[in-house]
Amino acid sequence: MSTEHSGLPRGIDHVGVTVPDINAAIRFLEEAFGAVALYRNVTRTRPQKGPETEKILGLPQGTAVIEMCMMALGHGPGIELFEMKGPDQREAARPCDWGLQHFAVYVDDIHAACHRFREAGGTLLTEPQGQPSLEAAPGNMFCYGRTPWGMIVELISTPHQERFNDIAPMDRYQPLPRATPNKGSDA
Repeated sequence: MSTEHSGLPRGIDHVGVTVPDINAAIRFLEEAFGAVALYRNVTRTRPQKGPETEKILGLPQGTAVIEMCMMALGHGPGIELFEMKGPDQREAARPCDWGLQHFAVYVDDIHAACHRFREAGGTLLTEPQGQPSLEAAPGNMFCYGRTPWGMIVELISTPHQERFNDIAPMDRYQPLPRATPNKGSDA
């Protein structure tokens, strides 16, 4: 391994999301995005709580991790769902608040993806629209939606990345096309 890359990340492994009801969130992600629940690392019968958990995760005193489930989402980073209970919990942050404001999922057919999102219980903030400015090109579209628990998700499709890739120091990441997964394969 070259020392010039020592300590540098390969990329994003997963995004952690706290939800009020983990089973409802799993169903939503499965129905809206075809996500797959991989495993539950924390369960209701063995929650994580106490001073050590609070210190490790930076939680307020008295907060417990009730359940945690790692979800696969196509070829991109995973989504690690947490259901926690604790004092002074708040609803999802607004996009203008500091911190993680949304995550984006790449889709090939944005209209079909928006339909699935609605059918799964999400609310679209607008209809799909063309990408602005440097990202504008035929078929480059986006749409923001709100999950049933209030978090913002962007649906995005950028089949034509030439305009911005031509001027960027490296090409923007684009997930590989989705394939039917077979355990043990690279799909």
